Amino acid sequence: MSDIETLIPSAGQADTDALRAYDAEALARYVADPSHPWWRRRACARALAGRVPPAWVGALLDRVRDVKDVGEVRRELLEIVGDRPELLPWLRHEDRRHEESYGMPEAFLRTRGLVGDLTAARELAVLAADPWKRSQDAGEEALDALVERHGVDAVLGQLGEDRPEDRLFRLRMRYRADEDVTYALADPDRMVAHLAHRLAQGDVDALRSFLTRAPTVESKLWAVLALHELTEDLDETRRLYAELGSPRVEVPGLDEELRRPIVHEYVAWSQRLTDPRWRVEALCTEPPAPHDVEGWLHRATEALTAAGLAPSPPVHCGPHNQQGDGTYHVIEFGDSEVRISTLGRFAFAYEGGRTARPALEAAGFRWIDEELEAITVTDLYVYYFGSRTPLTVDMLLFYWQD
Repeated sequence: MSDIETLIPSAGQADTDALRAYDAEALARYVADPSHPWWRRRACARALAGRVPPAWVGALLDRVRDVKDVGEVRRELLEIVGDRPELLPWLRHEDRRHEESYGMPEAFLRTRGLVGDLTAARELAVLAADPWKRSQDAGEEALDALVERHGVDAVLGQLGEDRPEDRLFRLRMRYRADEDVTYALADPDRMVAHLAHRLAQGDVDALRSFLTRAPTVESKLWAVLALHELTEDLDETRRLYAELGSPRVEVPGLDEELRRPIVHEYVAWSQRLTDPRWRVEALCTEPPAPHDVEGWLHRATEALTAAGLAPSPPVHCGPHNQQGDGTYHVIEFGDSEVRISTLGRFAFAYEGGRTARPALEAAGFRWIDEELEAITVTDLYVYYFGSRTPLTVDMLLFYWQD
């Protein structure tokens, strides 16, 4: 029989089938020894699923409890020994909420739900509302396990109505029971209303009925969005939008030349807290005319050359930053650089590159100065390096994400 090191020669490379057939005692002994590489121990733990030797349960639980052990191994062990009753008091302890190892507090909480701990329901509702899908999935899975074991009413009994996270769970349960969910389009929290507009897309009549009684413009717009995503009838969508007065999120200083490319670039993949006014505006307005990116880059290079700034060839922000993608090119000159947007005739630079401004403005570019760059495009939530917040004009016209 091959040894464990042979079956797991390097990180991410494991002979899964062979490990599943490997002696369970030997696997458990290997996992329980923290001196072995964590990536081998994790693969061994995974191969123990459904066949943990009883004599080794205590040692594996010790690994779970050891805050100095590697989180990846501990999380894997929770999958195979986390249902042991003797572990539950430890999982419930306040210290579990504050472990610094990545992902461990969420893993502990998920495990509590999977084993039927109703006292975890309130925290699990918060986890299920997390914007990160991995956390959201863990929370929903654990809540579903509580529902399966105790019933919906018992879980709801642990929650309430004041928190949007609780209303989000109630909405999911109503949808699962084939009950009307259009009521939640009027929820004051956009997280809840956003989910409602997705879940309500199976019933045209219910959505049109809701439109006649929706209490706010925002709730009507959520209904309009749900209808559009269900019917794809753009003419109806535009008619309904016009009947509502074509409401927009007004941003002081954001003129149409800046607004239109931002709306049509970002709204489609904006985050769930984005105001539905932005979403419907993107559907009901025409996008900007196609932008000749290469032509404008050539014009910028010529203008900088004529100004004696000796520019280097333009480089897209992805290669310039050695990874990622975005909405601008960089033109270096000397020790400085200027950014040229792919979304329009926009140019921008930090202090050292502002000597390029006169030449580029003369060539037809619009310079994004300090006043313009500082404008926050309110209620349009865009993902940016782990955060989901409204961004400023400069960050949107000249966006990069690794």
